[in-house]
Amino acid sequence: MNILFFLTPKSETAFLSADSTVRQGLEKMKHYGYSAIPLIDEQGHYVGTITEGDFLWGVVNNIQTGIRDVDHISLKEINRKCDLQPVHINETIEALFERALNQNFVPVVDDKEIFIGIVRRKEIMQYCFERVIGSKEK
Repeated sequence: MNILFFLTPKSETAFLSADSTVRQGLEKMKHYGYSAIPLIDEQGHYVGTITEGDFLWGVVNNIQTGIRDVDHISLKEINRKCDLQPVHINETIEALFERALNQNFVPVVDDKEIFIGIVRRKEIMQYCFERVIGSKEK
């Protein structure tokens, strides 16, 4: 089986540019209801994942600028607690499943480290559930 079977392509994935501002990031996360979102650079490389907590601490640490100035704080300036580790498109399904044990989604990159989409834990669990339930019904 191939990782592409589970892939939600970049064109259908919410992500942020590392050059986005805190305000833009918060607005996108609010719109989609996400608690974490991938960051990519101007060339399309995956650079990490930013979370609600990262935004909170980034604003708190920059509080001297004032909450109204979040338009001027770039996401590059926000320290991220932990980045979700990506998988390469040609890694094994076992590696993908192992990564998904600890992450709600797994960023996927190609051979040039270009972000091509995500695999959501939900799809992996649904696939496994269908295999388990399907095998019991036979």
